[in-house]
Amino acid sequence: MIQKKNPEIEISRSSGLYFAIGLNVMLFLSWQLLEFKTYDIEDVDIGVLSMDSEVEEDIPIININTPPPPPPPPPVATVENIKVVEDEVVVEETFIESTETDQDEKIKEPVVSVSDIYVEGVEEDVEVPFAVIEEVPIFPGCEKGTRAEIKACFQRKIQEHIVKHFVYPEPALNMEIEGRVSVIFVIDTNGQVTGLRSRGPDKILENEAERILGLLPQMKPGMQRGKPVKVAYSVPILFRMN
Repeated sequence: MIQKKNPEIEISRSSGLYFAIGLNVMLFLSWQLLEFKTYDIEDVDIGVLSMDSEVEEDIPIININTPPPPPPPPPVATVENIKVVEDEVVVEETFIESTETDQDEKIKEPVVSVSDIYVEGVEEDVEVPFAVIEEVPIFPGCEKGTRAEIKACFQRKIQEHIVKHFVYPEPALNMEIEGRVSVIFVIDTNGQVTGLRSRGPDKILENEAERILGLLPQMKPGMQRGKPVKVAYSVPILFRMN
């Protein structure tokens, strides 16, 4: 059988190329459609600006006849009165003696004797902690014993005094306030308790702790190097509800 078609002009031979070209053209058109944007066009009244011809006003020229200023006054003639005084006064020069000294001049030094020197004693206000004091304050009833026994007796008497005068404040009970109050006080050179300071969870408990320790009796003051000194002492008071 003889073929009637010309193989050189066969269309199916280039169908893949045509397909690729068509596909690219369709993709390009689809992309352009997706990217196409439209805008709402509103009627905007821009208005009409009318430019009229500028009106030029004729300003009349008015001549004001003002009188000329008065002439300046003539200068005042001054007469110089020169009086010639004969120089017959003799001026005497005063000589000022120099008060400077040189290295050859001796300076008289005043002689000071030992009896002329007075040393004023200054009383030092020293406050020594209870832990390092040489002789601790003596609580009434703790006069006998060694230093260690007197110190232990002092601490025991302080605790007994707190237990004896301890009263739980009624406002603190009603508000259920409890905690530890640290109190610091000073035993002065006369044996009196001064300088009460406290810190605790509430002012009610602090006031009660200061009241208890303010009732301490007068003691024998502490001694440092044979002299009475102020002694600082701190004690905690625990307020706890059962």
